[in-house]
Amino acid sequence: MEFIQAVLFSDFLGTPAYFWFIFISIVIGLLVLDLGFLHKGQKEIEAKESFILYAGYMAIAFAFGAWVWYARGAQSGLEFFTGYLIEQSLAMDNIFVIATVFAFLGIPRIYQHRVLFWGILGVIVFRAILIGLGAALVMSFSWILFVFGAFLVFTGLKMFKTSHEKPSVDDNWMLRLIKKNFRVTETLHGEKFTVKQIDPKTGKLATFITPLFVALIIVEFVDLVFAVDSVPAIFAVTQDPFIVYTSNIFAILGLRALYFALAAAMHRFKYLQFSLATILVLVGIKIFLVPMGIKIDTTISLAVTISVLASGILWSLWKTRNDMPEPAPGPKAVS
Repeated sequence: MEFIQAVLFSDFLGTPAYFWFIFISIVIGLLVLDLGFLHKGQKEIEAKESFILYAGYMAIAFAFGAWVWYARGAQSGLEFFTGYLIEQSLAMDNIFVIATVFAFLGIPRIYQHRVLFWGILGVIVFRAILIGLGAALVMSFSWILFVFGAFLVFTGLKMFKTSHEKPSVDDNWMLRLIKKNFRVTETLHGEKFTVKQIDPKTGKLATFITPLFVALIIVEFVDLVFAVDSVPAIFAVTQDPFIVYTSNIFAILGLRALYFALAAAMHRFKYLQFSLATILVLVGIKIFLVPMGIKIDTTISLAVTISVLASGILWSLWKTRNDMPEPAPGPKAVS
């Protein structure tokens, strides 16, 4: 009993281990509930269900944030909610890119949840690695915050420049790399990621990956690319690995649940990138000031982030109030 108590209250990355156990238990419970009960069989998720799932994930995230506030103080609570909101904001652009990938590969909505669910597992692992690496760099080299800040400002300015461009998967190097190194079927095979069939080149039975697995690989890569922006952004709020990681994962879990509602209304958010670019630039400036001893109050950061994001959403909804959805591109062969 004493050994278990010693383990639970031992320090892990500046936080008692039992905090991490509680967080991991919640995430595992949510994933089991999602795949084991709510979506045990393949079905198309409608916008209404998507909003309900998102509300549930958000309620759990807010309850967790309230517990962090109570157990670790108001500053940690504010940092959690600010990090959560920043990640939610930046990950919205990720959602639109994923929708483009699904449309390009012709992945029906009924199978998209399967890709997003297994993609979450990769996010949990890759974000842990990136955040651990980022925290180690910040602890060892304080000047790395200048690099993070400059990178975010550059990325935000670049996003302003390319905000009118639509994401495209045509001639994507990742897609070419997959086709070069894997046998890919021309069509889907239900919910299967791999199938056994005769290789026309050798005449022998071989393992092929399906377009569903191709979508999973590209979605994982897209998540990794967007993490390069969002992880340094949260380091502007706090360098506490526990707050950074938990706010990241809760935000992504919620947005994945909201995906099916957002994807159906992509045409209504065409001006949102301006808000996301603004948030990146402001966060970049904030993180650039940290090594100089200038720290902007977390409450102000949270208020500004909410205001900028809300302005972008409301402006987009107003400007596109009479727009019709654009027809989705037809599926394209990947082999």
